[in-house]
Amino acid sequence: MRINSTIPNFTADTTQGPINFYNWQGNSWVVLFSHPADFTPVCTTELGRLAVHQPHFEKRNTKLLALSVDKLQDHVDWVNDIKSYCQDIPGSFPYPIIADPDRTLAVKLDMVDEESKNDPETALTIRALYIISPDHRLRLSMHYPTSTGRNVDEILRVIDSLQLTDRKPEIVTPANWVPGDKVMIVPTVKDEELPKLFPGGVDKVSMPSGKVYVRTTTDY
Repeated sequence: MRINSTIPNFTADTTQGPINFYNWQGNSWVVLFSHPADFTPVCTTELGRLAVHQPHFEKRNTKLLALSVDKLQDHVDWVNDIKSYCQDIPGSFPYPIIADPDRTLAVKLDMVDEESKNDPETALTIRALYIISPDHRLRLSMHYPTSTGRNVDEILRVIDSLQLTDRKPEIVTPANWVPGDKVMIVPTVKDEELPKLFPGGVDKVSMPSGKVYVRTTTDY
């Protein structure tokens, strides 16, 4: 799965009933993420923290959808463990978990590692995470080994960046950017266009090369 490729439609059984992905997505963004296995410690923390932060994703018009190669009943039983461990999850568990016991979807979506991708008996899901825009395109991907849990704040940060730069394609977000920080102006924007696009002002950074390509603004 490459950036800007289209996520194929699929049907799946989940803890919240069967879904058709495109219909379920509607006009929302989606964070589709896989985890290695149910009843494992790091995965329990990840799914729990995502559940706790679900209102932050909802505020960003973003749905959460998990996937692993475990059976549906295992997912159902494991959710009770997650809620017990992460006691600050409000109400019922807020997002569906896909059951993919035959590994078909995991292989189709490149959510397995290189060594086991062609062996259906051992092709367990890794920590893959896809951020998908409403037009079903893959906008960002993260792949973590089974040993390392993901950072929910980083997932929210990159969603903010993607949605902001979609609304205002003249800008990009620099390293470590968070909402409120300065953004950078893309090099294709000409200097004479700046006053109209950024009436609040632009800062230009002088470089030893003499090239002026770092232009920043908080006017967004």
